[in-house]
Amino acid sequence: MNKWIVCSLTLLWILPTVLSVEASGRKKKKGKEEMKVELSKYDKLFKGKRSETVRGGFVTVHKVDGKVYLEYPLKYMGRELLLAAASTASTDNTVCTNGYKENTPMHIRFTLEDSTVQMRKVNAVIAAKSTGVRMDRIMEQNFGDPIMAKYKVLAYSPDSTAVVFDMTGIFLDEEAALSPVPKGSGLMEVTKSLNKDLSSIREVKAFEDNMSVKSQLVYKYSVTYNKARVVTDQPLTVLATRSLLLLPERKMPPRLSDRRIGVFLTSKQYVSDQGEPTERYTYANRWWLEPSDVEAYRRGELTEPVKPIVFYVDTLFPEAWKQPIREGILKWNRAFEKIGFKNVMQVREFPKNDPAFDPDNLKYSCVRYVPTGVANAMGPSWVDPTTGEILNASVLVYNNVIQMLRNWRFVQTAQIDPTVRNKDLPEALINESLAYVIAHEIGHCLGLMHNMSASAAYPVDSLRSASFTREYGTTPSIMDYARFNYVAQPEDRGVRLTPPDLGVYDEFVIHWLYSPVYGVSSIWEEAKILETWVDEKTGENPMLRYGRQQIAGRYDPTALEEDLGDDAMKAGDYGIKNLKYILSHLDEWITDDPEVTSRRALYVQMINQYYRYIRNVMYNIGGIYLSDAKEGTVSERYRPVEREIQKASVVWVMNQLRDCEWLDNQVLLKKFPLGIMSSPVVVEAVGKQLMTAARRVALAASLADEPYTTEEYFDDLYRGIWSSAIENRKLTTGDMILQRLLLEQLNEQMRKIGGNRIGLTSGDPDVLLDELYAPSVLDAECYGVDKLVLTTSFGSGYGWQRPLDVANIDESATYYFEMVLRIIDLLESKMKSFDAEDLPHYEAMLFAMKQMVGKQAQIK
Repeated sequence: MNKWIVCSLTLLWILPTVLSVEASGRKKKKGKEEMKVELSKYDKLFKGKRSETVRGGFVTVHKVDGKVYLEYPLKYMGRELLLAAASTASTDNTVCTNGYKENTPMHIRFTLEDSTVQMRKVNAVIAAKSTGVRMDRIMEQNFGDPIMAKYKVLAYSPDSTAVVFDMTGIFLDEEAALSPVPKGSGLMEVTKSLNKDLSSIREVKAFEDNMSVKSQLVYKYSVTYNKARVVTDQPLTVLATRSLLLLPERKMPPRLSDRRIGVFLTSKQYVSDQGEPTERYTYANRWWLEPSDVEAYRRGELTEPVKPIVFYVDTLFPEAWKQPIREGILKWNRAFEKIGFKNVMQVREFPKNDPAFDPDNLKYSCVRYVPTGVANAMGPSWVDPTTGEILNASVLVYNNVIQMLRNWRFVQTAQIDPTVRNKDLPEALINESLAYVIAHEIGHCLGLMHNMSASAAYPVDSLRSASFTREYGTTPSIMDYARFNYVAQPEDRGVRLTPPDLGVYDEFVIHWLYSPVYGVSSIWEEAKILETWVDEKTGENPMLRYGRQQIAGRYDPTALEEDLGDDAMKAGDYGIKNLKYILSHLDEWITDDPEVTSRRALYVQMINQYYRYIRNVMYNIGGIYLSDAKEGTVSERYRPVEREIQKASVVWVMNQLRDCEWLDNQVLLKKFPLGIMSSPVVVEAVGKQLMTAARRVALAASLADEPYTTEEYFDDLYRGIWSSAIENRKLTTGDMILQRLLLEQLNEQMRKIGGNRIGLTSGDPDVLLDELYAPSVLDAECYGVDKLVLTTSFGSGYGWQRPLDVANIDESATYYFEMVLRIIDLLESKMKSFDAEDLPHYEAMLFAMKQMVGKQAQIK
């Protein structure tokens, strides 16, 4: 028995060991089986590849072997997004402006269908005026969001809460709307081709509500200007930043616009479910300002906003510029304080060592330095298209802006301010002028458009008053193009020479745009209250009038760039008197200029300034005052310029053109490089516009109770251009140029009506309309409208009044023919009394006139 006990004990000792060995064998076998288990689709995307992953509160971004994978949460499917592109660095900043978004950010959303992610363009223009199941079905069936692209779902995240898809192409310039290279502007056209082999993804970032991708894009580009190739297949490398921003679900309540207030607009089209006509509306673009303490705000206490407007200032600016830039931004706090908000505008420098900061990300509004030879600045902004909420804005300040300010200050104020009579402006004036430019551009960033009617609210002589200008400056709005006080005369003491920090109009717009309205249940109810604010103010105060900038059709002489006061002729007289004074001293004031480059540059600016004075008066001829008046108010929507003013303007312009040889200062011209004298250039430019203004006169006459008729205009042209012959006085250079120009115009008109056959048609109306109503090349240069012509999407006000076809009411062909006969009679009757030196000119004129009407060319 003891033996069995021993055997049993032995077995009990051996058995666990055997079992342990057997289990170990099974574990090894099982481990081999586990190694054979396939990786998930998610893991396969990254296994054995060079990968970098960044995770934010919004999306996760993977950079894998040069590709960009978005790990997009399912909970954000259908949410609205903005996708924007900007140039961060480039090898040619004349093509790419770093920090500028060449295209409006794409308004998109992603949807998931089966195994495909669809990128859809949000149809934000169409909106429903009512709610309900029926309206939802109407909108869904008729105004859905179109698909722009689709992406195959490559995998689900391990927890199945997100899908992964490849978006590399959109970051390597496959989407034209995200290209950092502009298509061109104005007469310039840029074409490009991407070298995909040399392009690459450089960096990915992810944050709480956005993500960004930086791509190095390598191109060959060409440029044509006015259809002529000027650059061919040049290399261009651009570091582009694309940022994807998640728009908040809680939307800013939109504010319906009022056409009497000059703000940037977001267009809407409302659809009714009751069979009512489709309505078009616009929202005013604005930042979302909410008081952090509503009760305190409603008690009238100054209250900080929930979210201030913060601008980051580029560290690349010259150190001396940073303080005036800061001052220009903070000027607007004064207007916000008047409506109960404090510390709305805030300024910070680009933060150092902050990986979350990126000036090219949609999250940050910045003031950027652009080191190019452009003498300008601009202030674009970008909005949530569903509400008009401004989400991002930029101020771009070009390097040569100081040169622009120096030119303005010298040409417009050197007659009264000895401190500007140098090659360079004193530091104090640079700071003052730069702060003004920045404040103007920040106004755009806050939603304000140009107000070109503002300066017309001031009587011209008030601009010579020290007390008036100290209180009001040169214009009621900093958003006008009223620069410095060119009306002030050398003897005027204590007169302010600069625009206001902010005018009364600017403060009123901030009040209308940003004041909260409580106790209303809809935007329509709010709009009625806001309308009463405008009714109460604009009718009684001309300083609050808004005049949209005119580009495509220029009719209103009170809504022009670069003008001052309510009387262009009087302001021009003062300005020209000052120009003559400045020109007579230019050579002695500007010293240390051995190459004469500074004096020549200022001389050119003076010629441009003189041209502005004349063009400002020219717009009176055939002019029509335009108003966005509300029906039922005293103001009219349009009213022709008074007959007396039009007639006097013709005489004023003629007098200038006959007496502008003072521009040809021989002391200066002999020091300049070889060139043509300035007076003939100005006479020719203005003379051509005089010749073609008859259609404007015809339109204005058709609308007037006491018209300045086409017949009277032609009579004034005849008497003005041929006054030398009528009065038997010596010809001036201006006389001869005007007479030759008239001859060319008459010849062209006679050719169009059939050569020797007399007809009564006016030729090609479209060609003439282009000449009549669009700014000339010289206008673009002198008025600074070239940039505005190029930025056609900058605001709904630009180009708002299109040229009108007035061919059916234009009888100018009749009067052109009649003028030929009058000139022939005049020259034949006066030929024997002309001065011997003038006789060959008149003989040539008479010969040409007779040729036009088919008579035998004889000199009596």
